[in-house]
Amino acid sequence: MHEIAMMAAAGASAATASPILQQLSIFVLAVFVGYYVVWSVTPALHTPLMSVTNAISSVIIVGAIIAVGGEGTNIATWLGLVAIALASVNIFGGFAVTARMLSMYKKKEKK
Repeated sequence: MHEIAMMAAAGASAATASPILQQLSIFVLAVFVGYYVVWSVTPALHTPLMSVTNAISSVIIVGAIIAVGGEGTNIATWLGLVAIALASVNIFGGFAVTARMLSMYKKKEKK
């Protein structure tokens, strides 16, 4: 019974950890997972991967628009504006690269 109380106390202390620390931990883990996923992709899967990252960037824009739409001028509003700008550049660049890669597979017309 004493072990259960100790585990419950440990769980309670973990639940009261700083939200910034929790979010930073998730961000660091996401960076590592993203790094290993992207670098292990074969060149044949590059175009589908670009399409997925464009879709993810569109979700980021939706979240950033929600953050910008809040009342007042606080840090979330400015970070939302930065997120909208960077995700827009990412989406445009992704579609440009995807279009260029797909054009390499088109048959050339003979004159």
